[in-house]
Amino acid sequence: MAHVVAPLLAASAVTPAAVVPESTQRALGYPTLFLLVLIGALVPVIPTGALVSSAAVVALHQTAPLSLALVFVTASMAAFLGDGTLYWLGRRGLTSKNGSRWLEALRARAPEDRLEQAQGKLADHGVAVLVLSRLVPAGRIPVMLACLLAKWPLRRFSRGNLPACLAWALTYQLIGILGGSLFDEPWQGVLAAVGLTLVVSAVPAVLRRVRYARGSQHP
Repeated sequence: MAHVVAPLLAASAVTPAAVVPESTQRALGYPTLFLLVLIGALVPVIPTGALVSSAAVVALHQTAPLSLALVFVTASMAAFLGDGTLYWLGRRGLTSKNGSRWLEALRARAPEDRLEQAQGKLADHGVAVLVLSRLVPAGRIPVMLACLLAKWPLRRFSRGNLPACLAWALTYQLIGILGGSLFDEPWQGVLAAVGLTLVVSAVPAVLRRVRYARGSQHP
């Protein structure tokens, strides 16, 4: 789903830049970015990394001096709020007699081996694991579920999740700046940024498959 949505978001991010004044872009773009990143933190149907990179490309080509800073603040705060909401819903599931559909959804998105690995790292390194989990594709949910099963209060999770969201937003914004600086046209930079984001997202999965293949050949 994410690989389908990313090009569509890239096209929609570029089209207004060519026909809509910058003031209108900013008035519509930042609330839209906030809403999509917030939803993407709750439901994994939106490639939020590619979205932030695309927004950074568009901001890079604008004349307003604070455009990139506003993209960073908007994306990081939306991710932080979305993660906090999802964690709060998961904690409600832990105390509910009938469980929670949000908690079950988290369990379904965290394979048992990844969860065990996350629990071990969380026990060894604590809050630092949250920062890394946000930067590693598909690493956020297993670590969040490990925090839930360890019965971390929301305040403790939030203290670790804030720098994680800041680092995540900065990383994908830098990818967008890199892609946007290579081309003169915003749409070219957006496509380059989306491509870089998809490559970064695919690398961990490829490495896991290679390790699995080697392990199956040499038990």
